[in-house]
Amino acid sequence: MDYKNMKFKLANGCDRGLCRRSCGRQDRPLNTYDWLADVPGNNLTTDLVEVQFKNTRKGYYHNVNGLDLKKGDIVAVEASPGHDIGVVTLTGSLVKLQIKKANLKSPDEIRRIYRIAKPVDMQKYEEAKAREDDTMIQSRKIAKDLGLQMKIGDVEYQGDGNKAIFYYIADERVDFRQLIKVLADAFHVRIEMKQIGARQEAGRIGGTGPCGRELCCATWMKNFVSVSTNAARIQDISLNPQKLAGMCAKLKCCLNYEADDYVESSRKIPSREIILQTVDGDYYFFKADILAGLVTYSTDKNLGANLETITTHRAKEIIEMNKRGEKPASLLSEGRQKEKARPVDLLAGADISRFDQTKKRKRRRQQGSEQEATRGGSQNRNRRKPMDKEGRSTERRRSEETMNQ
Repeated sequence: MDYKNMKFKLANGCDRGLCRRSCGRQDRPLNTYDWLADVPGNNLTTDLVEVQFKNTRKGYYHNVNGLDLKKGDIVAVEASPGHDIGVVTLTGSLVKLQIKKANLKSPDEIRRIYRIAKPVDMQKYEEAKAREDDTMIQSRKIAKDLGLQMKIGDVEYQGDGNKAIFYYIADERVDFRQLIKVLADAFHVRIEMKQIGARQEAGRIGGTGPCGRELCCATWMKNFVSVSTNAARIQDISLNPQKLAGMCAKLKCCLNYEADDYVESSRKIPSREIILQTVDGDYYFFKADILAGLVTYSTDKNLGANLETITTHRAKEIIEMNKRGEKPASLLSEGRQKEKARPVDLLAGADISRFDQTKKRKRRRQQGSEQEATRGGSQNRNRRKPMDKEGRSTERRRSEETMNQ
């Protein structure tokens, strides 16, 4: 494979692998928007560089050799032991902000960039990457044989192939000391175990959600906030576990996206316990469109009968009138009449003769099959029976022989 002139799949036609200002390379999740890319000298403000590895794993490194690095360059970085291969995803001042968000424990975690990856480095990297699927399958069998209550979700080899990271999920604490020994003997590499959650596993593996778009945890979401069923109740979403669960079998993270807007808008909705009194009769709360500010009332407390939809402002007006002992003529505002239901002709402008054509085709098929059946029966009846030399049929000859015996 020729890695010298290798170019990546581009998002907006950049020639160095990643676009500086757009969403970047399409196969790179969690890409950071560099809004300082057009500022002159931005790359010279710091030697810190953000490097991304397989899936969502990122690291931060010092460009100690003063390499001319741009977004999309493949580099060899310091690892323990050996070196690793990654892609430059961010340079300049924004790297400091990303390091602050990452909450690094100590400055020692920021290591060095050795060089831009050579063809030899890429060849080793591809060989190590090709072993990941088989390693994951074998490691799952080993963990099952040892009776460990854990699930190995992903395996990532280091760029030089000397180390492998096993990402696993477990509900309880797992003693995997024996597992590490068996894995080291089986694969002849240094073993590192990392525990992740169900949402992090979905982000690493990736996929498409029920909305038809790529998973948020695999594209842009870095911090996972706890999601409760209260967010669904606030938005009047039915508590169906199959509909509320995401690809990780947990509650969808998107339930929190509009929860605050619904909480703020729901304060403008009148209480559901309040009964609106009018000259026509009493009206009970039936449903509400929180964001649109519309409330629907029914004359029946338990069923939807004679439904009337009004605005929250009108509902509050009627509540104030009831407090003063007044009753409006109807729920609708003065001068406004209820729109009459108009009959709708579903077949207007449609050609219904197409149904006749279908019936004719079916009749022709039935007639054809009946004719073939009658022809086949007549042919069977007219078929001559086999005769012997004396002019007797086979059946008659057999019957005579049995009688003579």
